[in-house]
Amino acid sequence: MKKTRVIMSGFVQGVGFRHFVKSQAVKLNLKGWVRNMSGGEVEAIFQGDKENIEKMIELCKKGPFLSEVKDIKILWEDGDESFDGFEIVI
Repeated sequence: MKKTRVIMSGFVQGVGFRHFVKSQAVKLNLKGWVRNMSGGEVEAIFQGDKENIEKMIELCKKGPFLSEVKDIKILWEDGDESFDGFEIVI
């Protein structure tokens, strides 16, 4: 079980990015959360199989229709925090 924090920047708010991330994460059996940040970025925590997290990162680089991801930061983390599912955090 791996965990990573991913921060996407560019044109990522107001285009359904969080809902896209949630639906893809659920399909990949990942747990965690996604939220908008005050600086215009979208931040997500993914927990699960490393291969599925890597697939999710590739999906985040493309984003949903109308989005434009200009930069993505990936921070692999340790920790025993556990999530029940995948949520959109307000």
